[in-house]
Amino acid sequence: MRSLQPIGVFDSGVGGLTVVRHILERLPAERVVYLGDTANVPYGGRSPRELVYLGRTIIDFLVGQGAKVVVAACNTSSSVSLPLLRECYPVTLLDVISPGACDAVQATRNKRVGVLATQTTVSSRAYTRHIQALDPAVSVFEVPCPQFVPLVEAGLLDGVEVEAIAASYVRPLLRRDIDTLVLGCTHYPFLAPVLKRLVGEEVTLVDPAEGTVRRLQQVLAEQNIASERASVQAPHRFYATGATDSFYKVGGMVAGICTECIQRVNLFEGVANG
Repeated sequence: MRSLQPIGVFDSGVGGLTVVRHILERLPAERVVYLGDTANVPYGGRSPRELVYLGRTIIDFLVGQGAKVVVAACNTSSSVSLPLLRECYPVTLLDVISPGACDAVQATRNKRVGVLATQTTVSSRAYTRHIQALDPAVSVFEVPCPQFVPLVEAGLLDGVEVEAIAASYVRPLLRRDIDTLVLGCTHYPFLAPVLKRLVGEEVTLVDPAEGTVRRLQQVLAEQNIASERASVQAPHRFYATGATDSFYKVGGMVAGICTECIQRVNLFEGVANG
C-alpha cells in the first residue's frame, strides 16, 4: 500500500530538518526518509547544471527508498532544479518557495516583503516572481546571506559573531520598511531567535516549512496516500552523503530525530560537476 510508504525529504545539509520538524508535528502517522547532501553543502553558489545533477541523483535515491512524495526542503533546489525535474518522476515533487510566497502575501500589511536567501535563490528571483504573481502590488526585497548556511552546519546559532553577521543582512531590509521577512532557506529557521531580536515585533517572520507541510498534507489527502497511525511500524530514516557532524550538533534540536541513527551513503563520485 502506498499509504505505508515514507515521505522523502532532502536538503543540502541539516536545514531541511526544519521541514521534518513540522511533518512530525502535523503528520505524526507518517514516516520520513531524509537525505542531507553534506558532501556538497552549501548549494547557494552552485550552477544550475550542478543543481540538476545533484537533485536528480538524490531524488532517484529517495524514490528507490520507496518515497511516495518528495519534498525539496531546499530553496535553492526549489528555485532552480525542481521545475526541470518534476516531469521526470511518477511521484509528486513539492517545493518550499510557492508555499512561502503564499504565506508572505497573506502576512504583509504594508505590502513590503523582505527575503533572506542563498545567492542562487536570490539570483533566480523565484520569490519575487511567486509573490508578485499572487499580488503584483507587493514590493519584494531579496538579500543573499552566504554565511548563514556554514554557521548553521557548524552548529553556531547564536552569539556576538552570529548576531553581527545577521545584522549586516537584515539592516538593508529594515531600511526598506519591510513588515514581513521570509526565511528563504530551510537552514535559517535555526537562526530565528537572533533574527527576531534584530527585526523586532513589528516584522513577521515567515518560515516556508509551515506552508510546505500544509501543502504536503493536502497532496496526501488528494492522492489518498496518507498513513494511518495504527498501521505505521517503520522508523524514520536519516542519511548523509558526507560528514555527519552537523546532524549531531543541530539535528538533536529537532524532536523525533535519532542522531545516533544517521547513515552515510555515497551517492556521488567527488564534487558534483554535472
